[in-house]
Parts: sequence; C-alpha cells; structure tokens
Amino acid sequence: MGWEKGVHMKKPKYKLIVDFIKDKISKSEWEIGSRIPSQRHLAKMFDVNRSTVITALEELMAEGLIEGEAGKGTVVTNNTWTLMGNRSSTNWNENVTLGIHKPSVSTVREINEAESNNNLIQLSKGELSPEMFPLEEMRSIVQKVSKQLSPFGYEEPKGNIKLRQAISDYLKIRGMEVSPSSILVVSGALQALHLISIGLLQRGSTVFLEVPSYLYSLTVFQSMGMELKGLPMDKEGIKVDSIYQIKEKRKSILYTIPTFHNPTGTLMQKKRREELIEYCEREQLPVIEDDVYRDLWMDTPPPEPLKSMDNYGNVLYLGSLSKTLSPGLRIGWVVGSESVINRLADLKMQSDYGSSTLSQLVASEWLSSGLYDRHLENVREQLKVRRSTALEALNKHLSFYATWDVPTGGFFIWIKIKPMFKVKRLFDKALSKGLLLNPGSIYAEQSGQFIRLSFGFSSLDEIKIGIFQLSEIIKNQ
Repeated sequence: MGWEKGVHMKKPKYKLIVDFIKDKISKSEWEIGSRIPSQRHLAKMFDVNRSTVITALEELMAEGLIEGEAGKGTVVTNNTWTLMGNRSSTNWNENVTLGIHKPSVSTVREINEAESNNNLIQLSKGELSPEMFPLEEMRSIVQKVSKQLSPFGYEEPKGNIKLRQAISDYLKIRGMEVSPSSILVVSGALQALHLISIGLLQRGSTVFLEVPSYLYSLTVFQSMGMELKGLPMDKEGIKVDSIYQIKEKRKSILYTIPTFHNPTGTLMQKKRREELIEYCEREQLPVIEDDVYRDLWMDTPPPEPLKSMDNYGNVLYLGSLSKTLSPGLRIGWVVGSESVINRLADLKMQSDYGSSTLSQLVASEWLSSGLYDRHLENVREQLKVRRSTALEALNKHLSFYATWDVPTGGFFIWIKIKPMFKVKRLFDKALSKGLLLNPGSIYAEQSGQFIRLSFGFSSLDEIKIGIFQLSEIIKNQ
C-alpha cells in the first residue's frame, strides 16, 4: 500500500501512520469520501497495537482530514486544498456506485488482492505454478516472432488470421470442424462472457447454470440486469431433468462448464452431454460452453465438447490459453455461427480494437509448432504428482473433518467440511495464518460448508503445509 517497513523508524509509530495517511490523501490516492483501512488492518500493516492506530486517527480527525461515520467506518472528509480554501473538492467517491457494473463481493475482492501476496500459501489460485511455465520455450518463440515482425497496426476485427487458423486446426483434433471465420479471438474467456452479455442477451434474461458455479463469483451477467438460476448437479454434471420442470425458458440461456467444472472438478460424461445437447436443441435453449480446462486431463481424455455435437449453431464455445499455458498472454477464443461472431467482433472492436498483435502471434506459434501439445504432456504429468501430493495430505490430515471426490482433470478439489465443524470464518482465520483458499460461499450461497482447494499453483511443500494448517485451524476452532 505504499509504506515500507524500516523507513523513518526514529519517529513515534503513531506519527508514521499519520504521515502515511496524509501522503495518501495529499496524492489523491485516497479521495474525499474514500473509506480508509480498518484499525485492525492498519495495526497489522504497521505491526503496532490498536491503541497506537487510534492515537494516529484521533490526530487526523483533529486536523479535519478524516471522520468516523456510522456504518461506513472512517472516511476522508478533506484534503489540504479544501482546508486552505472555501470551495469544496470534487468527490469522485459519490460516483463509484453510479455505473451499471456491480462490484465483486467483498470476499472475491479480498482474494484478488491477496493472490498477489507472495508470502501466502496460495491454495486458491486457478492457474499453473511458475514451476510449470515453459520459460525457455517461451523465450525462443518470442525471439522467433520478434525477428519476423514488420510494422503492425490494429488486427482484423475477429483477430489475427494466422492465430484463427491455428485455433481452427487445434479444435479439429478435439472434434470440432470450425472455419477461421467462425472464431473470434478475445482477451480471455471472461471478456467473451462480457461481450455475450452486452451483445446477445436482453435485460431480464435468465442464465441457467450449475450450482455451484464460477459464474456466481462474477457480476458480469447480473450487472446487465440478468437473473442467475441454479440447476442441481450430480457426479456427472447438470441434472438435465431439472431443466424440464422450468416452464418459462424464453429469453434464457444455459452456461455450463462440462469438463473439469469450476469449482467442483466434475466431468460430464458422453451420455449426459448427448442428453443435454438434445434437450437444448429441442427447446431452442442457447448454450455457452466454457471449456477452458479441457486440456488439463490427467487420466484419460475427456469426452468431446458439446460444440462437437451441435448441428444448429446452438452452442457458443469458449476456450483459452490462460489455464494451460499463461494467463499473461490474455488469449482466448469464442466459436459460434458467423453472424454471432460478427456481432461479437464488432463489440470487441468498440471496446479495445483487438487483442495484442504480439500475444496473438506468440499464441499462433505455440499452437502451430507442436510445442503446445508437448507442453501439455509435461503439465499433465506434473498435475498428477501435485494431485497425488494433495490427496495424500488430505487423507493424512483432513479425512476426519471433511470429504471430497478425486478430480480426473483440472486443478481443483471440492472439499466438503463435515456439518459439526463451522466454516463461516474459516477464510479469515486461514488468511491470518498465511493461507489463502476459496470459500465455497462465493460459488453459491448454499455451498458454505465447502472449500475449493487448488493444487495447481503452490509448490509441493506448500501444498502439504497448507493442508496441515487447514486441518489445525478446523480442529482448534
């Protein structure tokens, strides 16, 4: 947050806090109306007791810079310019709730912030460990691409044609005959969802989805005035007969992650996929298939995508390199009928004029050179080791407190804490012990007894330590 321990340590500790807050206010990093961090947070940050923090806050209140407000905590009420003059400063803080896009829930915001803290054991991150990043191969490809560069401007609305052809070839191996003209390159699957929500759906539409679902931790559809309606799952994914009972399906779509579902890791089998696609085609219920985990299988390849069974352009298919190669490339894709892809491409051009040319050329080289498939072989082997390490630690330390299923792909284990143990404050307790995990409640309100544990990011030793610490927290609550 802009403060370094050890700087100006000759000053009284409360003065360090005063100077820090004044600096934030004077730079307009904390604007008028902004809520400052809690006393507990500041005490932890400066390694002092709360009485020291209170002394600092009282001095700032006496100077008229901050004020305690019921229900809002302590907020910035003035800056040095407003104290010097008669005119009040613009309060941008009054505008932050005016936009149409809803904020993430507080726990999700806290997780997003904490995931950049390298001092935490990261059992939350839905990405591959740096240990699996193919650094030498990436350097080689970037160097090769850079040598071939010529001056480049904006890409075609649908994305670089070489990359779209490479994606088309890649999808053919996975059971989908798709021409480059039916592919849109996007900056990750999340951008695809945003484009779909603003370009293809009406306000008041219903989005059917699994319960629990990754989508519940986002606000992309709700911000556009749509309602999320959960569908129950079993060990093979969505129960198709649960959709039968819903009378009103007009203005509705189905969002699903059938392959190594986030957060449960569930894999929908072929028969269930056929049943689902047959029903959706008959009822003309459009489908968004989020398939970003497909290549992360560990035991046997998963069934072919829903899109491969789609005979009427009913399925929009989302893929990405973020989970399998590098989230930093920001490369994903949407596959659909040309009219739909043209509409989404127009919206993408309006929003960002296309994804990075350099990233697209690098992604194209990965997919077309054969290096991507060789990289996946290595990733799968390492994920097997990580899964084995996590399951061994879970069996050793957590079997008395929880149950779980063994995932066959992806990097999530969906852990159900037994009812006699409370998990409501488990996230906070774990974070205070240096352990970051995802509480089930962010994926559905009724999933409060669950934890999503990722074995994809942390080191093997951290996985063991983290699971042991988790068991100790549960045992000693």
